[in-house]
Amino acid sequence: MKNFTHSIWIFLLAFGSLFAQQEKGIIGSDNWLYGWTDFRSNTSDFGEATQILAGNITEDTKLTKRDVYLLLGNVFVTNNATLTIEPGTVILGDYDSKATLTIAKGSAIIAEGTETDPIIFTSNRSLKRAGDWGGIMILGDAPTNKFGKGSVISYYNNLNSSSYPYINYGGENPNSNSGILKYVRIEYAGKKQKNGTQLNGLLLASVGSETVLENIMVSYAAGNSFEIWGGEVNMTKMVSYRATNNDFKFNYGAQGVLNNSLAVRSPYISSSTAGTRCLYVSSFDKIEDVDFTKKQTSVVAKNLTMLNNSDDLKADIDKGLVKEAVYVAQSASLDMNKSVISGFNPAVIFEDKIAINQGNLEKIKFTDMYFNNCNGNIFVENNSNNEDLENWYGNSAFFNVYSKSQNSETFIDLKNERRPDFRLRINKIIASNEKD
Repeated sequence: MKNFTHSIWIFLLAFGSLFAQQEKGIIGSDNWLYGWTDFRSNTSDFGEATQILAGNITEDTKLTKRDVYLLLGNVFVTNNATLTIEPGTVILGDYDSKATLTIAKGSAIIAEGTETDPIIFTSNRSLKRAGDWGGIMILGDAPTNKFGKGSVISYYNNLNSSSYPYINYGGENPNSNSGILKYVRIEYAGKKQKNGTQLNGLLLASVGSETVLENIMVSYAAGNSFEIWGGEVNMTKMVSYRATNNDFKFNYGAQGVLNNSLAVRSPYISSSTAGTRCLYVSSFDKIEDVDFTKKQTSVVAKNLTMLNNSDDLKADIDKGLVKEAVYVAQSASLDMNKSVISGFNPAVIFEDKIAINQGNLEKIKFTDMYFNNCNGNIFVENNSNNEDLENWYGNSAFFNVYSKSQNSETFIDLKNERRPDFRLRINKIIASNEKD
């Protein structure tokens, strides 16, 4: 463990001729991470709270930038109310009460920050740690693949019986609208619960396609950064930074599009236990819960960068601190395109229940990929022989590229330099200055 400060610039890898450039990884004509993200959030001090949010919000309510809010206990937005949050507003999640914010089915949140004035949800402790508070849950009425038309969130401890009606999610409206999350940071969430469950940074349960999800950063989540259950979500410019568990997890029939997004993991923070990855795509936890007449989980992922920030990858692998980046489970589909996976062990794992045949391989696509410095590329779980998968995905028709470059070569270190004329457009990341 050591203190370190460094800057890395994600640069988009190009292949082919000048007129047929294939860009991989996060893209943008300028640095879209600039201004609203914070990779050194442990140094931020937002002062004391001036207002308290507690209980149920049953009518349209607006939070303003001039106040700092303390989120106390389990707070529900109910009764078809809309919670509107001004740009620049800070909401502190209370550590002692394991604070959570839940947008109940039928209600909405309008949290539309700006590039220069993001909305911030963070811990109320001076010395912040992953899991200080519960996180945000948005419950909609889009479909899942579970039996029936609705399900219940089981994450709450000591929930008042009067709140039971507000923990339902699921329905039959794939286009439903739960509001807007844009230019929002969620920090140090994912509290562990006494019942054995673990909250996440942001849970989207049965959220419909009319919901706007753009420019959201989840940092230091003790659970998953982003967890999606069912619904139809379109997510762009998402950032997951140093999550303990998964960065992006799709489950229960989610129909998801994840575009132009970033996951940065650390071998000393991100869990090395089985089941934690950058991208986890599954259709169920228990097969008996699933109605196979419904849509199973299907994810389209494009222009992602998944980076394991390891100073000595081989040593960290030998210590068991680095696992795979992507996991695809039985009955789920993934179409991954123009993305970078760098520094994992290996890059991708299929659940061992997936038979390697034409039908399944057509449901799990990797095209225009850049697999860099991984200890192996694509494998079936518990099987070290991946010759069939290497032959399939290594076919030149898929345009996948395999490299053993160090991250220091692939992710160029430049200091405070913006190059809008640079042909391979670049995006800056400032890593945290803290103990790893």
